[in-house]
Amino acid sequence: MRRVVITGMGAITPLGNDVESFWKELSAGQSGAGPITHFDTSKFKTRFACEVKGFEVEKFLDRKEARKTDPVTHYAIAAVDEALESSGPFASEVDRDEVGVIWGTGIGGMRTFEEQMIEFGKGEGTPRFNPFFIPKTLTDTTSGWLAIRYGFRGINYTAVSACATSNTVIMDAFNYIRWGKADVMIAGGSEASITMGGIGGFNAMKALSTRNDDPQTASRPYDMERDGFVMGEGAGAFVLESMEHAKLRGAKIYAEIIGAGMSADAYHLTATHPDGLGVRLALTRALKDAGIRYDQVDYINAHATSTPDGDLNELKAIQTVFGEHVQKMNISATKSMTGHLLGAAGAVEGIACVNALQHDLVPPTINCNQLDSGVPEGFNLTLGKAVQRKVNIAMSNTFGFGGHNAIVLFKKFTDPAP
Repeated sequence: MRRVVITGMGAITPLGNDVESFWKELSAGQSGAGPITHFDTSKFKTRFACEVKGFEVEKFLDRKEARKTDPVTHYAIAAVDEALESSGPFASEVDRDEVGVIWGTGIGGMRTFEEQMIEFGKGEGTPRFNPFFIPKTLTDTTSGWLAIRYGFRGINYTAVSACATSNTVIMDAFNYIRWGKADVMIAGGSEASITMGGIGGFNAMKALSTRNDDPQTASRPYDMERDGFVMGEGAGAFVLESMEHAKLRGAKIYAEIIGAGMSADAYHLTATHPDGLGVRLALTRALKDAGIRYDQVDYINAHATSTPDGDLNELKAIQTVFGEHVQKMNISATKSMTGHLLGAAGAVEGIACVNALQHDLVPPTINCNQLDSGVPEGFNLTLGKAVQRKVNIAMSNTFGFGGHNAIVLFKKFTDPAP
């Protein structure tokens, strides 16, 4: 099977609206949390989130086009614009009939749906809806918009597996290329669910932190006082190519994808398996798919959302698969800084993994002031500050409601001998 490389990346995140800004803030251990500005939160249990800041849709879409699309699509377009720009003179070097787009979102156009339902509830007589209501809310709209915007006529669809969505997307695109069914794929995910329904719904599940007095320390994976995750939003995008195609056009290669694995917990709709069974299966499948040993992994970007059970169950699975090697590799929970981007989490955290490979730097886990006594001994959770170390292989873990587990392995690119 063909080797698959990353030749472009783009990011819209709570820490910055491009890859460079995102990585700078992430590696410095900065929190992207703050009071919610998208709506009035005075009656909500949680009044903060990790919002995208300073985003101007007019830089990417004219006013008319912007009104036809939800923010979940706005973020995607901005991230893909950057990814393509970072991939060199892309437009003149590829056959657009053969470029595919696989995109992901956990929820889709939630803000549009909410706004329209509120407007409908105010009215009397004949119901009136925006003519773009349906296309703005459909989860597959974004992959369609991306194809239309750039004229990409290859494989095109949207994948949804809750918070495992982006890694599912990346794995699918990776497979199409290595199987020889595509040469170039755009892959990523976006989310814009910091809305009344998003915050209120997760509040009802008791899934969100309510640390309203100190939002920047609310996302605290592995800490004894963690009380739930912090909602995030944004997008992450990759340009993936076969190595041969990338080298033929002289593209810059940022990293290589070497394997991926998926599983189902088959246990509970929202809770992870208490013994990490599904995660364990996904971990072993990803390693087998990549053809590497467990002791070759240097860094794991953990799913670790800052929930009491989820954080520990993931570590149980890692300990079972990696054994004593947990003492030699680094693990970090970057959601402590970005919040949880739901369907976009894997794409943004994949970008963190690629940067870790490029800079030989592991971003930190912040806000863990008192380590949970349930954390097994021997783990290096990169607490407090980034760690400079050799990073040759990085793993990104994502898990979603419904028991979906998706894991991707990234490797520092090495050019084969001629």
